Amino acid sequence: MLNGKSVLITGGTGSFGKMFTKLILKKYPDVKRLVIFSRDEQKHYQMELEYSERVYPVLRYFIGDVREENRLVSAFEGIDVVIHAAAMKHVHLAEYNPMECVKTNILGAENVIRAAIKAGVKKVVALSTDKAAAPINLYGATKLASDKLFIAANNIRGKRDIIFSVVRYGNVMGSNGSVMPFFLKKRSEGVLPITDRRMTRFNISLEEGCEMVFFAIEKAWGGEIFVPKIPSYKIVDVATAIAPDCKQIEVGIRPGEKLHEEMITVSDSYNTLDLGKYYAILPQQPIFNVEDYKMHFKAQNVPQGFSYNSGNNDQWETVENLRVLINKYVDPNFEIISK
Repeated sequence: MLNGKSVLITGGTGSFGKMFTKLILKKYPDVKRLVIFSRDEQKHYQMELEYSERVYPVLRYFIGDVREENRLVSAFEGIDVVIHAAAMKHVHLAEYNPMECVKTNILGAENVIRAAIKAGVKKVVALSTDKAAAPINLYGATKLASDKLFIAANNIRGKRDIIFSVVRYGNVMGSNGSVMPFFLKKRSEGVLPITDRRMTRFNISLEEGCEMVFFAIEKAWGGEIFVPKIPSYKIVDVATAIAPDCKQIEVGIRPGEKLHEEMITVSDSYNTLDLGKYYAILPQQPIFNVEDYKMHFKAQNVPQGFSYNSGNNDQWETVENLRVLINKYVDPNFEIISK
């Protein structure tokens, strides 16, 4: 699929970008070029220590900001596939610096779209978040706007051979700022702060998120938001899995947080199909025939009134399984205990 192709990842020095780079080099050894686009000079340096251009001559490190369209146009020259992972994603920082979040997540998305069309890119896959569904914070609102921009981009492509699609998934195990590394650091204090004992979240590994992007690159028809079928966990179970002897203190939900995360709302469900491993939220004005799409993917409409919420999920991580996952994906030195 990507052998002989040129690929660029915006925000490529982040957790997703590094894992996606690792998988591309492993799965597609004949990839023509892999460009890591990021504004963080230090992260470029650190990533190049691990993935050197001398060892991997297909790699290129391109410093730039998605806020600068001209820089994107230069970076996209000769690129076949763009994965848009660059974003401001910390909820509290977005609330305090709203226009900075808008500039990166919304205006940056529009710049990626314009640059991709100008440069003749063939496929663009944008990363979304569960917080974009019925958003209650600025971060989620900007990502919803970004999703809408990428979906609508299919309407302005004209006769150009380019497809835009979106992947939306929940909390990634071990990613920067996530709860598992936080609890691992706090357990030595003997107390773990719990926002709300009822809180739940979706759970996905970086590899699973990357595999979903590969699926979108290969299968998207244009304008879909792909959503994975993944398990949920209770925040108290994560705390128990990591530090069963620690005291759990409830500290209250922070501004902009939800008790449960949602990836498909009831309103979305009218345009949502079950593809088997994934759901696909189709655009309200698709550029393709929906019946042909359903036949091609052997897809079914979701039930009327369907929603996909971490609190009403039918798949749940147990404390025991969480320990195995933490050891595998977050901290290989984490001791898997039965308690």
